[in-house]
Amino acid sequence: MGRLFLISLEGNFYSCKHCQAHLAHSDDLISKSFHSRRGKAYLFNKVVNVTIGEKEERTMTTGIYTVVDIFCVGCGSLIGWKYEVASEKSEEYKEGKYIIERFKVLGPDSGHYVISHDGQLLGGDSDDDV
Repeated sequence: MGRLFLISLEGNFYSCKHCQAHLAHSDDLISKSFHSRRGKAYLFNKVVNVTIGEKEERTMTTGIYTVVDIFCVGCGSLIGWKYEVASEKSEEYKEGKYIIERFKVLGPDSGHYVISHDGQLLGGDSDDDV
């Protein structure tokens, strides 16, 4: 295997909770009010240090999407997905954007987002939209 080169972000950023690889700058955060199968999630305009999986169609709460899973390049953890195509016109704003599951990242304050046994988010920041 070759040498791994990671992009380092300056300022406030989100990182992988497993390996601390930088994932997204806080300026690229669009919304904190998204949800995944396993809890709350963030919508980002841009991410770094990820690899993508195969395209697939998924039925979600707001419609059918073509998506690719995204994985941390540092440790290989599944951290979320990228919206490729939205079937609904009103959801096209998500195309090209990234979802990162909140419990998979460290926040800009290095805070851990942890899911309790009953599925509640513990720690981290508020749920207000940016």
